[in-house]
Amino acid sequence: MPLPRIKLPAETNDTSASVQRDLDRPTASEIYQQVSKNARRELSRPNLALAVSGIVGGLTMGLTGLSVALVRAQLGSSSIAAFVAMCFYPMGFMAVILGRGQLFTENTLYPVALMLTERRHFWNTMRLWGVVFSANVAGAFLFAMLAVRTGALRAEYADALSRLGVEAANYSASHIFWSAVVGGWIIAMVAWLVSGSHSITGAVMLIWALTFVVGMGHFAHCIATSGEILAAVLHGQLATSRYFLWLGPALLGNITGGVLLVTLLEYGQVNLE
Repeated sequence: MPLPRIKLPAETNDTSASVQRDLDRPTASEIYQQVSKNARRELSRPNLALAVSGIVGGLTMGLTGLSVALVRAQLGSSSIAAFVAMCFYPMGFMAVILGRGQLFTENTLYPVALMLTERRHFWNTMRLWGVVFSANVAGAFLFAMLAVRTGALRAEYADALSRLGVEAANYSASHIFWSAVVGGWIIAMVAWLVSGSHSITGAVMLIWALTFVVGMGHFAHCIATSGEILAAVLHGQLATSRYFLWLGPALLGNITGGVLLVTLLEYGQVNLE
């Protein structure tokens, strides 16, 4: 029977050093490599898989508005109640991102980052954007249908959700666009930071903290806010046209914030090292 192999001190030190290196903060280049790896995986998926994942993502993002509406209906409209309600705003983002659902605003980072280094992915990126965005909106519509047309929610909860949609839609196109720029910037930054996180706990904290800011600032998000506005439309509080008048500047703003303020700047940071 062979004797067990005893590790020499030098070997132990080498192993410890390797583990320590694994625990070091990743460099910008290492995060960029992880982002590109994620992009290759998503770009290789067929349309049907992307669409199903996108519908799940859009439906699940309804948890943002639903969570806020439930708390506001219970606590009222005071400033303290509004603050407590917004603490639950990140629920949808955490469920979608940790559950690996497709979220359009995350894809202003992943495939675009890869496309900047490998231009051949342009049309595949446009395919992914088209499928995921359409599926996310369909998922948000399904959430709105479930929330206000099925009797799943008590009347006061459905009313509170609809009020959130009315509040979000009643701004000028300019305000919606610039608000969405900030929202797109923050959500793309969430995707960047989560790609560099070593643990689920760290990822949860990052997602909660940054998406809480999105909620508190009432920054437009083309998918999360869609569930609220579509609920208001189906509840008879808004005209259907109002949703599309909101969606255009919100979508353009999210793309601008994600691509210009995160992806291009991080690409520059990596390539200037």
